[in-house]
Amino acid sequence: MDNIVIVGAGQGGLQAAISLRQDGFTGRITLIGGEEGLPYQRPPLSKAYLKTGDAGALRLRPASFFAKAGIDLIGGLWVDHIDRNAQTVMAGDRVFPYDHLILATGTRNLRPPIPGLDRALDLRTLQDASRLRAALDRPKRCAVIGGGFIGLEFAAVAAGLGHDVTIAEAAPRLMARAVSPAMSERFHALHRDLGTTLHLNAPVTDVTEDGITLQDGSAIGADVVLLAAGVRPNTHLAKVAGLPVENGIVVDAFLLTNDPAISALGDCAVFPNPNTGQPVRLESVQAATDHARLISRRITGKSRDPYAAVPWFWSDQADAKLQIAGLAAPDDEALAGADGTIWRFAGDRLSAVETVNNAKTHMQARKRLAGVPIDRAALFGTGFDISAV
Repeated sequence: MDNIVIVGAGQGGLQAAISLRQDGFTGRITLIGGEEGLPYQRPPLSKAYLKTGDAGALRLRPASFFAKAGIDLIGGLWVDHIDRNAQTVMAGDRVFPYDHLILATGTRNLRPPIPGLDRALDLRTLQDASRLRAALDRPKRCAVIGGGFIGLEFAAVAAGLGHDVTIAEAAPRLMARAVSPAMSERFHALHRDLGTTLHLNAPVTDVTEDGITLQDGSAIGADVVLLAAGVRPNTHLAKVAGLPVENGIVVDAFLLTNDPAISALGDCAVFPNPNTGQPVRLESVQAATDHARLISRRITGKSRDPYAAVPWFWSDQADAKLQIAGLAAPDDEALAGADGTIWRFAGDRLSAVETVNNAKTHMQARKRLAGVPIDRAALFGTGFDISAV
């Protein structure tokens, strides 16, 4: 194998290129990104970058790295076609042959059919974040559409900078897809104490020049409106190429599509949950980088192990660092420990652990969840000391 093309120059795509070199691949690596400039971190866009505006701190590698590593980085180029028979990808009039293709196309912001939504700002790219930061040049009224990680992280920063913030969430609680009801309540209280106004069960029906309108007819005045209503995987390229797509690019436990010359990783990939076998798609930097490392090891012959990494997530909101180890289904039972840790159970098996400002328990949970499944009775027997299970 002499030629690997990676479509998508985010953290997962870059990690694939880096890991291939670390694992001894000596052929050509072409990394194609739709955005201009060097690959950068996205998580700080809704947190540190809004405060500092330091784009340089986001860069994952300096320009010199790519020349030294022999990685052809091509920015500002959108791939528009895959020819699986010829094993080429095309971007306009440019053609890139591959022996193996890695799709790391990520996600795009979900845009609900809300009239006037073009008046709202996004927070997905560095350009989005720069535009949003400029809009906060003086105290303003901010309305956030969506009560997930991104919306809440922005709300915490904006409130801390002295802006008046309102959150409108269509679901009955905050971060409903990601955390237990008890953790939702904890962060509801945190944002309320920051002075933020929260509306739950409150779909937005209109974005006007004066703010937003809720389903019940309430008008919320706002100078800045942020859309943070979730994302959708970028699957169009794969679908047109005839690859299976279902809420993401379908891959097996080795991150391979049904074409042995094409892998997919990160936010755009749907793979079998190692614990349940059910298809799952994870929107996290951790998953993308772990996927990239596994694909590299498979390509270079270092390993033939299936993907089995423990998922973990984090969100910084004001002075609270939420960390989640494992992956819980929405209906998994939630038990609260004396220290505020939330233990999630799928039947009698520990599925996830939610902590706030408790790095020790989080790290212990990540380590233990990677081993033999943890039984509820065994955990109870230790008084919820996961390190002793």
